[in-house]
Amino acid sequence: MAVNRRVMRGLAPKAVFDVLRDGRSYEQWVVGTRAIREIEPGWPEVGTALHYTVGYGPARKDDETRSRAYEPDHRLELEAHAWPAGSARIELRAEPIQDGTLVTIDEHPLRGLARTLHNPALDLLIWLRNVETLRRLESHARARV
Repeated sequence: MAVNRRVMRGLAPKAVFDVLRDGRSYEQWVVGTRAIREIEPGWPEVGTALHYTVGYGPARKDDETRSRAYEPDHRLELEAHAWPAGSARIELRAEPIQDGTLVTIDEHPLRGLARTLHNPALDLLIWLRNVETLRRLESHARARV
C-alpha cells in the first residue's frame, strides 16, 4: 500500500476538491493520464466515471476510473482500471489543518495482475508517482484560487 501526504498551505479543502470535481483537469495532474475522453454526468458522484487514455503508440490504452465513494470537500475513493494490469483503489482525502489542508492519497492494487504481483517495489513506484501527482494537484488548486 502506497500512502502519500502533502501539506498544502493556504488552501482550503474546497480548493483541492474543486480540482477533483473538474474531470477535465485529471489529464493535467494525474501522472500517466494522457487524455480525458469523456466525463460522465454527475462526476464525481458514486458510480460515475472518467474515461481516459494512457500511454502512446502500441502501448496506448483507453480505460476508465469510477467513483466508489464521495464525501464533498473531504474524501473521494476511486477504482482506476488499467488493463491488462487490473485495477487500483485510490482514496484522496483533504483534511483542514492550521493554515491549509493535509491531502492524503492512498493507492493499492485492487484486482488483476497488479494485485497478484503486489510487492514493496511496486509500492515504491506508486509512491514516487504520487509525489508528483500531489505536487501537480496542489499547483492546479493554487491556480484556481
